[in-house]
Amino acid sequence: METFDILKIAANALNDKKAMQLEAIRIDEISDIADYFVICTATSNAHIRALADEVEEKLKEAGVEPGHIEGRASDWLLLDYGTVVIHIFGRQSREFYSLEHMWQDGEQVDLTQILTSALEE
Repeated sequence: METFDILKIAANALNDKKAMQLEAIRIDEISDIADYFVICTATSNAHIRALADEVEEKLKEAGVEPGHIEGRASDWLLLDYGTVVIHIFGRQSREFYSLEHMWQDGEQVDLTQILTSALEE
C-alpha cells in the first residue's frame, strides 16, 4: 500500500472517532524516521484507546499492520506503520511535547483535501 493511502486511512479513522486538533506533517525531506507524522489529541485515556483501535482496525482491513505500538497505558500512544507514525496524545502530553514545534521544518499537510467528513477542531 502506498504511504499516502496509509495517511488517508489513518486520518479519516481518527476524524471519524472525533480526534481533536488533527494534523499531519510531511517529514521525509528532513528525517529518515518516517514520511509523515499524524498527530491528534484525545479527550481521555479511553478516547486514546478508541482512536488507536479505530486506526488499527481500518488499516488492518486495508492489509496494513503496525510495526510497533507504544504507550497503550499512557497519555501518549504511538502507532508506527513505518512510513507513517501516528501520535495520539492526551491534552497535557500534547502541550508538553509539542511535536508540531519540534518538527516545524516539516511540511503541513492540508487534511481537508483527504478527509471524507469535516475536520474536527
